[in-house]
Amino acid sequence: MKESKPVIEHYDVIIVGAGPTGLTLACDLARRGLKIRIIDASSEAFKGSRGKGIQPRTLEVFDNLGIAEPILRAGDKYSPMGIHLSFLKIKWRMIKLHKKTPEVPYPNTWLVPQWRTEEVLRNRLKELGHSIEYNSRVFAIEQDETDVSIQVNFNGEYTTLRSRYLVGADGGKSFVRKNLGVNFSGVTSQEGRMIVGDIRVDGLSRDCWHVWPKSKGGLVGLCPIPHSDLFQLMMKLPTSEENPELSEAAIQARWIASTGLKNIRLHSPAWLSVFRPNVRLVEKYRVGRVFLAGDAAHIHTPAGAQGLNTGVQDAFNLGWKLALALGGAPESILDTYEEERKPVAAGVLKLSSERFKSIGENRISKPTRGDEERQLLLNYRSSSITKGPGPLRKNKLAAGDRAPDAICSNRISGRTSLFDAFRGGHFTLLVFGSHATNKIRAANWQSNNLMKVFSIERDTSSNDSNVLFDDSGKIQKTYGVTGNESITFLVRPDGYIAHMATGEWRKEIQSYFTNITGYPLT
Repeated sequence: MKESKPVIEHYDVIIVGAGPTGLTLACDLARRGLKIRIIDASSEAFKGSRGKGIQPRTLEVFDNLGIAEPILRAGDKYSPMGIHLSFLKIKWRMIKLHKKTPEVPYPNTWLVPQWRTEEVLRNRLKELGHSIEYNSRVFAIEQDETDVSIQVNFNGEYTTLRSRYLVGADGGKSFVRKNLGVNFSGVTSQEGRMIVGDIRVDGLSRDCWHVWPKSKGGLVGLCPIPHSDLFQLMMKLPTSEENPELSEAAIQARWIASTGLKNIRLHSPAWLSVFRPNVRLVEKYRVGRVFLAGDAAHIHTPAGAQGLNTGVQDAFNLGWKLALALGGAPESILDTYEEERKPVAAGVLKLSSERFKSIGENRISKPTRGDEERQLLLNYRSSSITKGPGPLRKNKLAAGDRAPDAICSNRISGRTSLFDAFRGGHFTLLVFGSHATNKIRAANWQSNNLMKVFSIERDTSSNDSNVLFDDSGKIQKTYGVTGNESITFLVRPDGYIAHMATGEWRKEIQSYFTNITGYPLT
């Protein structure tokens, strides 16, 4: 172990890795006023388009962090697929377009190059008073019952940092994971290797995602990147070719050899790399005071645009739980991170592997990408911190489901939405029915700013800022509430229904909230 300087500062959380996962976690913790530090071993921010598909559920996460609009501006809807077969070009939409609804305000998978997603997150983090420290390589990790110590090389200078918790979001080759000795089971395959990158193309339209599935040597694809003159290149490699040349001339020669199209020129690459398919999942997400997230915990194939999204949602699941533990909540809340996210990652691995297999066989077997990929149906119904009944009515919400949006209004803010009410990192209690509303007003609960309470009413005469007017009855319909039925929905900071209650809901919520947060509702 190298000699290092004395500890300079003590932090609540240190995040290792400044990709989309680490940045999302940093933004979530920073807005809560926690003392954080985010470091990255790279010399600069990643410049490629790699994880370019942002799913609707991830857009909702970004909405909660206040960056949905800049993310939307940075990208566009996916272009239709253009399949080139001999002299034919067949156009169809692999990624189905959906109409915006009050329940799903971001219905479509959004095409945003990864470097722009990271740029938006970095800008948000800067607004919150933090920045990334590059050229910062961790080379030792130790922990005890209260803290984690890491030794870091900052541009050649060695120092020791301490924090209550450490999160490894440092990618598939994660030093944090390796240092912990956590098993990363799965496979790395020579089959399906590809050259991927961002490149300029002359002689090709930008009206579709061009794919040559039957080209010599295997599939070739060129996807136009929005608001740029670049295409993302995918070019399958033979299993026998170990180290392909990545020069401009080599790529153009390979293009002609594969497609025979001499009238199309690939040139001026901005980023090129060799992708080797990995499908791996960690044995555990937590070792003491250290957590793994994103590619450090699970590696997916690129098919279906799942990897980046799963990592972002790891971070959003972990952030509020770390904040509660740091605020005095029982540490058992942190065990639910693995409980909830590992099954999701396993499901995503299966889904993306199936999609990638069809590409490896030079075919596209599924005509469209659907609700599985959009991640809106993911739920935590079986989680140990989900309480309440199953769906009250057929095809309606249950505890553990994503809490949908709905348009409403408020005497103070005017036209608003449930997502506006959820935004900010707190629990949100939605109260339906006059009996429950009267009870909640009489209770006047103090929650140490951990929870906001809103009664949902049709009568628009109230001047109470904690009343959301359901003028059209859309909220009631969306949440499956009928008439003047008394029911409460407690929505977690990450936008899932933590608790549903009827009957003796007041005692149930008091007990649940205190057990989860460590703060008594009085």
